[in-house]
Order: sequence, then C-alpha cells, then structure tokens
Amino acid sequence: MRALVLALAACALLGQTQATRAAREFRQDREQSILEEFFRLLRTQDLAGTAELLRAALTARGLDARLLTVDGAAPVVYATRGVPGARQTVLFYAHYDYQPVVAKQWIGHGPFEPILRDKPLEQGGQRISFPEAGSEIDPEWRIYARSSSDDKGSIQAMLTALDALKAAAVTPSVNLKFLFEGEEEDGSRNLGRILAAHKEEAAADMWLICDGPVHQTRRQQIYFGARGVTTLDVTVYGARRELHSGHYGNWAPNPAMRLAQLLASMKSADGRILVKGYLDGIEPLGAAEKRALDEEPVIDEDLKRELWLGSTENAPRRLSELINLPSLNIRGMASGSVGDEARNVIPARATATVDLRLVKGVDWRAAQDKVIEHIRAQGYFVVEAEPDEATLLAHERVAKVARGNGYNAVRTPMDSEASRQVIRAVEAARGATVKMPTLGGSVPLSIIQDVVNVPLIGIPIANHDNSQHAANENLRIRNLWDAIELFASLYTM
Repeated sequence: MRALVLALAACALLGQTQATRAAREFRQDREQSILEEFFRLLRTQDLAGTAELLRAALTARGLDARLLTVDGAAPVVYATRGVPGARQTVLFYAHYDYQPVVAKQWIGHGPFEPILRDKPLEQGGQRISFPEAGSEIDPEWRIYARSSSDDKGSIQAMLTALDALKAAAVTPSVNLKFLFEGEEEDGSRNLGRILAAHKEEAAADMWLICDGPVHQTRRQQIYFGARGVTTLDVTVYGARRELHSGHYGNWAPNPAMRLAQLLASMKSADGRILVKGYLDGIEPLGAAEKRALDEEPVIDEDLKRELWLGSTENAPRRLSELINLPSLNIRGMASGSVGDEARNVIPARATATVDLRLVKGVDWRAAQDKVIEHIRAQGYFVVEAEPDEATLLAHERVAKVARGNGYNAVRTPMDSEASRQVIRAVEAARGATVKMPTLGGSVPLSIIQDVVNVPLIGIPIANHDNSQHAANENLRIRNLWDAIELFASLYTM
C-alpha cells in the first residue's frame, strides 16, 4: 500500500511539474495580452457588469458558466468543468468586488484607471507606458488599480492558467469549480443565502480560498484558517449643537475627548486588550500548527524598518503569534474638523468605527456584547438608536452603539489529508512554502462552512506590500506570473 501511495504521489508531482512548465511557457509568449485582459477587468466598476464580464470569460474558455442570484444581492459568478475519471472536485473561491475608494488619495491616476509603475510608489516609482507587443516586461513593475491585488489578480491568474493547460493539451486531474463573490468587502452578507439556494453548485471535496497576500519574505504562503470579524459604530454626545470653545470650554463636555478616553480604556499602553472576557474561549492551536509557527521565518524587525515603526504592540511577541489572537482596532474617528477647516468649537458628537478580529472559539456576537458591557462599565448609558432630549438629559454619559454584521473564525487542521495534498501541489510550483494556521485578515469561511462542511484552505497570491484596502493598491507583476503557475499546479494536483 505504501508503495502505491508513493507511486501515485510521484505521478501527481510529474503532472504538476508539466503543468507548471506549460503555464510558464504560455505566459512568456503572451505577457502583453494577459495584461491587456487584466486591465479590462480592472477598469470595470459596476458589479453587475463585472460579473457578466467574468461569466463571458469563463464561457469563452469552455466552462459551463452562469450567475447565481438571490433578491437584493450582487450576483455570484459560478463555473464548472468536469474531468472524466477525476475523483475529486475542487472549488476555487475569490471575490470581484472591492473596498470603497477616495479618488483624490490616488496619486497620478484614478483608482479604476490601471497604470504601470517601474517600482513601488513609496520608493519613487514612476508611471510607465503599457509595453508594446514583444517588448520586455520587468516582473518587478507594479500594476496600480483598485482590486488589482484584492482579488482580481487571483481571478486573472486562474483564467490564464486554464488557457495555458488547454494550449499544452494538459488535462486537469480534478473536477474544477469556480465561485467569484460580489459582496466579500461588504461582509459577505448574502453569500450564505446564495450558497443555501445553490447547494449542488457549492458542493466540492475542498474549497481553495484565493484571497490575501503571500508571506512578507515573498515566499508563497498557505493559510488554513482565517479570523472572524465584526464591527461596532460608537457615538458619544455633547451639547445639542457645537459650542464656542472659549465661551464654553472647561464647562461643556467634549465628546471627542470622551470618546478618546473611552477607546483608550479598551487597550493598555502596550496593546493588551482590557475588555473583560474578550480573550475567553480561544481554541488552542494543535501540534502541527504550533510547529508551523516555530518554522515561520522571523520578519518582525525587517517589517518595522519597512514600515518605519519604532515599536510594536504586545512586544516582544511576534506578528505571526499575535494574529492567532483576537484584536480590537479603531478603523477611524470623526468629530468636528481639522486643519484648514478647523473651527473654535466644542463638537456636538464624536463617532468611531471599531473592528473586532476574532479567532476560533470566540463568537462574534459574544465579542460585541463584551465590548458593549465594557462601555457600560465606563459609565455610559448605551442606546441602539439616536437618543432623544429626555435620554440625554437623564444620563451623564450616553453612547449609541450600532452593531455590524459578522462571522466567526474557522481553521482547517493542517495535518489533514486535504491539507497535505494542497501543500504538495503548492510546493511543486513554488518551492518551500510558509504555512500559517490563521490569516490575519478575514474571509467568510464560517459562512461557507455553515453550508458545505469541507476543508477550506487559503491560497493567496498578492505581494504583502500591496496597499490592500488603502489608496494606491497595487500588484507586483512577478506575483501575477507566479500565480499562473501555481493555479496550473493546483488544477493538476
């Protein structure tokens, strides 16, 4: 039996090597046309239009492609290709929607006007012209556009890998399914409904989640879980209208100051979360996960230099250890005005949006409850709707807390057979790989798992310095090229 297993593994490795080589040769002959198709995808802003573009692209490649819809939701793009004799079905997930943009923060172009730069913007990267056919493309160039790295780069690599295998007459070894979501950046609020309404389409032996960055060392990364996430909007109140800061300062409470004090009470100066019970219930890592963290390259000091950080929270604990714990983050605060628009006033209200990143064993609704109880413990009367005159007069401190949607963390055992199979396929294409128990960011694994209880494993492709979710998002071209080979290997695992 052992000899048979080894023989099958050797055959699989040979097929993956052939697929990887075919993908590389295909890409080398068609770099300009691959980028042209990618730029067309990046120019699309309308979600319905993007979904139709992707459906057509998959259909043109011979897949059975259609849109899955429910009322009030952006469509999910779904496609399938059966392979005679295949024993497994693998579903590749990515999302085609994007984070909101503030166009004036993008330097030298609009967020949906993809451009090339010769190096990263923060290193003085200059805009360069799109290369003519046959001219050399430097793999260190960057593609700047919203959703270039999150997630349209993954989608383009999947499409090109299909082209490469077809051109080389290489048949995938697994049945292929593709599912591209249109609301991931909005909390995947309708994904559960769509999957529940299309359970047959969602069925597979495993899902590969193609979202996120590779390791900071530029080595390929596989993640076996992801944090859950939820949000809270917290508003505190002062006077019914803004007041002159000279006439009323030292008398009228300042909601901006009160909100700053409230938020500061949630974490210690060194970054420890002080909300009572917030860390309760965490499911410990297994032996394989602990071993993977021990083997992960140490990058903290290099990252501090890259990011100009003189210190980090929870030092001396490493980043890779800390992303396996819940976090509490202030996304943003608003009160009054600053800079040239500042006025001599005491603001009437102050608001902050807080995100809670959670790990396996911590329920997102319970985490919200604990933060709200902490706010009450600081002396605030908590309401869910805008307070009226009677409420504000009756209480010394009032906070309105609006709960956001959310989902829980999920983690697939790293030593499962599915995990080992994926690791072999990834390392056949990309060499030694960093294996992370949990991705620091959040993807809707629990929403998926509620409908299809199968292994969920993350295959990210973007460069770690891609400005994901921020202005000037970008994708390093080398990462796109590598991803094409990576997906070709996964199609033949």
